[in-house]
Amino acid sequence: MIRFSEEHVWVRVEGDIGVVGITVHAQDTLGDIVFVELPAVGRALAAGDVAGVVESVKAAADVYSPVSGTVTEVNEALREDPALANGSPLDAGWFYKIRLSSRVELDSLMDEDSYASSLMT
Repeated sequence: MIRFSEEHVWVRVEGDIGVVGITVHAQDTLGDIVFVELPAVGRALAAGDVAGVVESVKAAADVYSPVSGTVTEVNEALREDPALANGSPLDAGWFYKIRLSSRVELDSLMDEDSYASSLMT
């Protein structure tokens, strides 16, 4: 299951872990990504907290956590090659993994069709 936030962040749920990254729309808007700041492993995040930063040749943007929980892993490959967020934003370009505090929070996020519709408005 994959869900999307209004802040153009996705979370793919794998058991009690959420894999988090930025959307195709976000990376398209930002342009060539040159730097990412990832959260520390072990950090507790609430939904809506700033989890990191992404910088491109055009702009910098905060990455907001779509769910609450504790960061269990970060994508070191992304830190070394930030362009992964452009080339594979929904796969190899993931940012961090988080142990979900509450699956109920997922209900407030959009499914793929709802997210796509939100981009049209």
